[in-house]
Order: sequence, then structure tokens, then C-alpha cells
Amino acid sequence: MENNNILNLKDLNVYYGAFRAVKDINLNIQKNKITAFIGPSGCGKSTVLRSINRMNDLVEGTKTVGEIIFQDRNIYNRNVDAVSLRKQIGMVFQKPNPFPKSISDNITWGAKINGYKGDMGQLVEESLKSAALWDEVKDKLDENALRLSGGQQQRLCIARTIAVKPEIILMDEPASALDPIATLKIEDLMKTLSKDFTIIIVTHNMQQASRISDYTAFLMTDENRSGHLVEYNRTSKIFINPKNKQTEDYISGRFG
Repeated sequence: MENNNILNLKDLNVYYGAFRAVKDINLNIQKNKITAFIGPSGCGKSTVLRSINRMNDLVEGTKTVGEIIFQDRNIYNRNVDAVSLRKQIGMVFQKPNPFPKSISDNITWGAKINGYKGDMGQLVEESLKSAALWDEVKDKLDENALRLSGGQQQRLCIARTIAVKPEIILMDEPASALDPIATLKIEDLMKTLSKDFTIIIVTHNMQQASRISDYTAFLMTDENRSGHLVEYNRTSKIFINPKNKQTEDYISGRFG
């Protein structure tokens, strides 16, 4: 596996109260690649994803043990500001969540909070073009974002994430609420964005993982219902020649 890591997860454990939801995850994420997390429901995929920009901090009773190394430091060190971290590691959620504001205001919101001094109009145009949405909305920038279709709203949320110039974009099943045509647009967009950003996606759709990702991590639960990493490799190897019998069974549909 190539050594162009942007993120290193070391002995990551996440607890919800006394329950260990994620157990001893060790994983290196490659820069400017798409990495997919797959596995049955409840195996910790989203928990691992949310730990990467400390979204789990917002869940009461959550404790994270271990390290996630980004830019040569553990993001869980006390001197790391979680809000600043989320500028560099952005997140797109399962359901589109545009703000009830204009399309333009959705894009500029984060930039204004972060003290952006550049041309806001240019930022809006560049972000929407990067999200393959500009041509559809360039004459509607002052209209309420909630009037967009579901697929357009999700691409707007991606544009909003891009606008603050993160290095990594986390996507938690970003197409699960969309129709097949909108889903394909999101998938095409992810492939394009991976030239400039590192993308990590949680998906239940194995066909989607095989289509768009460069690397795949397969997670399962153990006898205590704790999610753990079973296998991680290039997507082609995971889907064509997995090393682990559990991976093979899951990919072939024999369980899960």
C-alpha cells in the first residue's frame, strides 16, 4: 500500500458510556484518494467517521481513546481546538441540511465566520462550480436553498463544505436519501473532488463503494457488539480477492 498518508488512526476506541462501540481501529488514510467504510449496520462505521473531526465530542457520555494523527499531531490532544479542526476536516451528512437562507448565504456563511477577506462572489461561484451546481443555480443565488431538489441540496452542502477549503471531506452516506440519477451525480462529483481533497465515505451500498473508492475498510462487530476493522486494502483487492473469510462472505452477500 502506498505511503502517502494524510491521517493515521492508532488503537482508536470509542465508548458510549460503558459500551465500547469501536475497538482498536488501526488505519492509514491516503491523501487525495476516496476511502469507503463498509460493513453491516451497527458495526461502527459512522462512529469512526465522526471521530475523525471530533463530532463525537458533541454526543454526551462519549469517550475516545487512542490517537488520530493529522498534520503531525493527535487531534485529541487538549490543545487542539475542535472547531478549528472542523474547518480542515469538513463533513457532509446523510440528509441534505442546507440552511434556510439563500444559496449564496449558504456558501459564504462559514467563510464569514472564519474571517475570509477575499471576494465573496468569486468564492460562491468557485465553490458551486467545484460542486457541479453553478450552471443550475447561477440565476437563483438569492433564492432560498430549501427550494432546491434533494440532490441539488446535497451538492450545495458539499459546496458549502468546500468553501472553507478543508483538506479532508467526510461523507456519511451522502446519497442514501437521493434518487439514482442524483446519486450518480454525487458519485461523479466525488471522483472529481478527490483530485483536490481526501474523501472518506460511509456507505451501505457495496456497488457504490466498488464504483467510486480507491480503498475500502470493512468493519464488523465482535461478540460484545464492538465494531472492529476486519480488512483494509485497495478496493479492487477487497472486492475481487479479499484475504479474510468474513470479508468474502459479506461481499458475496452470504450475510449482512
